[in-house]
Amino acid sequence: MDIFSRYAPFIQDYIYRSGWKTLRAVQNAAGDAIFNTDQNVLLSASTASGKTEAAFFPILSILEEDPSSSVGILYIAPLKALINDQFGRLNELCEEAGIPVTRWHGDVAQTRKQKLMKKPEGILQITPESLESLMINKHMEIPSLFGDLRFIVVDEIHSLLRADRGLQTFCLIERLCRMAGCDPRRIGLSATIGNPEEAGKFLAAGSGRGTVIPEFEGAKEVWRLSMEHFYNTAPQADEGKTRPAGTEDPGAAMEPPSDHAPLSADPGIGYIFEHTRGKKCLVFTNSREECESVCQYLRRYCEENHEPDRFLIHHGNLSASYRESAEEEMKDDDSLMSVCATATLELGIDIGRLERAFQIDAPFTVSGFLQRMGRTGRRGDPSEMWFVMREDHPEARAMLPDMFPWFLIQGIALVQLYIEERFVEPPNTERLPFSLLYHQTMSTLASHGEMTPAELASRVLPLSAFRRISQEDYRVLLRHLLEIDHISRTENGGLIVGLAGERVVNNYKFYAVFQENIEYTVHAGSEQLGTIVKPPPAGDKIAIAGRVWIVDEVDHKRREVYCTLVKGNIPAYFGNVAGDIHTRILERMYQVLSEEKSYPYLMRHAAFRLADARDTFEKAGMSGRPLVHLGGKMWALFPWLGSYSFLAMERFLKLKCGKRLGLKGLNSVRPYYIQFTMQADEGEFFRIVKEEAEKEIEPMELVYPKEVPVFEKYDEFVPEELIRKGFAYGILDIDGMKKRVRSWDTGEGGKLR
Repeated sequence: MDIFSRYAPFIQDYIYRSGWKTLRAVQNAAGDAIFNTDQNVLLSASTASGKTEAAFFPILSILEEDPSSSVGILYIAPLKALINDQFGRLNELCEEAGIPVTRWHGDVAQTRKQKLMKKPEGILQITPESLESLMINKHMEIPSLFGDLRFIVVDEIHSLLRADRGLQTFCLIERLCRMAGCDPRRIGLSATIGNPEEAGKFLAAGSGRGTVIPEFEGAKEVWRLSMEHFYNTAPQADEGKTRPAGTEDPGAAMEPPSDHAPLSADPGIGYIFEHTRGKKCLVFTNSREECESVCQYLRRYCEENHEPDRFLIHHGNLSASYRESAEEEMKDDDSLMSVCATATLELGIDIGRLERAFQIDAPFTVSGFLQRMGRTGRRGDPSEMWFVMREDHPEARAMLPDMFPWFLIQGIALVQLYIEERFVEPPNTERLPFSLLYHQTMSTLASHGEMTPAELASRVLPLSAFRRISQEDYRVLLRHLLEIDHISRTENGGLIVGLAGERVVNNYKFYAVFQENIEYTVHAGSEQLGTIVKPPPAGDKIAIAGRVWIVDEVDHKRREVYCTLVKGNIPAYFGNVAGDIHTRILERMYQVLSEEKSYPYLMRHAAFRLADARDTFEKAGMSGRPLVHLGGKMWALFPWLGSYSFLAMERFLKLKCGKRLGLKGLNSVRPYYIQFTMQADEGEFFRIVKEEAEKEIEPMELVYPKEVPVFEKYDEFVPEELIRKGFAYGILDIDGMKKRVRSWDTGEGGKLR
């Protein structure tokens, strides 16, 4: 029987109404896996390929044949905006069959949630944080809500593969199934899975089922891609030079150059300003600070050119009303507004007929690049992204490492890795998540009440996220939590949440495991603009919502800021966001510099800037030589390693080789290079480094004596010995570092083999 005929009648009617002539390959493949097996299913297909329908058509059909006596489908998504977007699509699909769809997150009215509690049925859409809240605050209702749960759909699963938030999500899924006594199948959806087998294991962990990964012939990917480079001040890299033969400017075919640049233009931002005119675009940045700054500049150019403001802004610190108005404006096909955004618009929200995405500087991951590229080309047009790489001119006395356009090289490497190898970052499964262990311990106690230590351990430690954590480590954690009064012992010898712990657990921010800064809510009159970190005193200016405001008053007790709109341009601050770059990206960056290949998407300035960088690379003798002499006793090491191997390399040099080499003043620009002075010469460096790398290295030896490397949100409540252990065994990639050292051929001055 073909897949269409297996669909429930209301699904078939929906397909007819939508005017579809045939099912897509992804829908046939998903239908086969869901209808004809009882396994979990990982569905990986390009953005806008119909993955959501591919999953929901068969699972709704199965529930139509055999209705569930509770919520039948739990849909987990990483963003409220994604839930809101899918809510409309699912409602339209389920309306005729009378299947209720309920959203459950912080912006949804209590009345809608109460309606579901009274009559649990249909589809529940939720974020990981709201599911955590539900498990703690409504734990007595979990069996009635989910007792007959059949399917858990995890959308954008790639965004959960490399951080605590993903592990938290699967801890919650395992705990929910245990509490409710249900055994649902899991369906994972993503457009960007690098290692499907590893992702399939991640999806299935603790479920007692395997994962089916359907294979099918996807639609051919067509991209319109360009990458341009700008110095922030004149001259540009191509000034007075002739473009190499056979490397036409791809921009010429895409759009003629503009005759007028904005006044007082920052060249890169001016380029974006011109090429968003008359179009609906997204402008991606890598931080909220940069997002605010770029939006301010673009709005100022509108003023200077006497044009109406055509730029909106969207990031995680803005109020819901600001974000939602930007989303609604983008869904309007007649709108020609553009939005400056961070990763909040990276995931699968359908924001209408976007013509073009811009990316300022390189993202940290191939996955991020693909997701951002996938925001465009949703209505039959090719995906289109324009990279804009910006840098200051190197100073006259700049050292060699400062002569390289690192973001330009990184951007090329990201694109080439996907084009040549279909590489996307794999799941990160080797960490020791002690911060999450604290969180799930406190959540379990808050949910269930008093438990014996053995009972608590039996509920928490078997969760698949904690497979690498020993019982002894857990005992260390529990003893510490008793000491700091986060848990208390009752007269019966049971454990409950302690007084200090209650202050943490009873705060709504407890539900999230990702790091949050202490934020102040910003008000302008009756309007709430969003939140900022570290507000300045009254009289100073702040940047938020793409505009500049003067601070009238700061209420530190209530964490509120009151301000008035003014003209101007200043930096914004929302807290630091670190990037985690994979070693394959750094290796491809090395190849970009050492090969002669031209890339068809490089625009004129970028092509010349790359040529300059390659010339510098060759003249410095860096091909095959990771160590470069900068003059005197100054050296630079280019290890071409990702973040975690690079961290291990830094510490290895300082702690294991430092004395023998006479190393001093070690300074890193992660993950590109390490600069230092040393007494040894080049030959001694490679001999000593190789000798030390051949020795057994105990990971704890690479943690500095009094260092407590706090990374995650709840690390402050974890004993120092566990924080140090988690960093040494879960973050530092000593094997990756050693592998790189072994690849240096000491007989030829450290050439890469």
